[in-house]
Amino acid sequence: MDRDDPLEELGADTCLRLLSTVPVGRVVYTEHALPAVLPVSFEVAPDGRLLLAVRRGSATARGLDGTVVAFQADQVDPVTRTGWSVLVHGRADVLRDPELVSRALRSGLRPWVGDPDPMFVSLVPELISGRRLTAAGRPVPHS
Repeated sequence: MDRDDPLEELGADTCLRLLSTVPVGRVVYTEHALPAVLPVSFEVAPDGRLLLAVRRGSATARGLDGTVVAFQADQVDPVTRTGWSVLVHGRADVLRDPELVSRALRSGLRPWVGDPDPMFVSLVPELISGRRLTAAGRPVPHS
């Protein structure tokens, strides 16, 4: 990164660490042959997989199982125009292993929209990219 360049490319490890600091991201998948984007609760598992919490029986749950998806999360400050954004591409599969489901339940992970019987989707990252925006001058005032 040049000293004056406000955009820094991030490595995969940094991206996963940043993802672990926010509870909600957006999953991009196909629904009725069209792109769909939905905010979802998630966590980064110790092995680097993302675990997404969705409502059981939802169109989202059906659209994510066994498909390639994109996932994006960020944290930005609109006043200083600083922050970061991470994009993950990979295969999503519904968790079916009872031990893994039990572990996800114990972690407290729940869908963004409450559900007493959540479904968990595992997203194995195949491509991870991220950018950090650093201050490049004075903050931009709100209009």
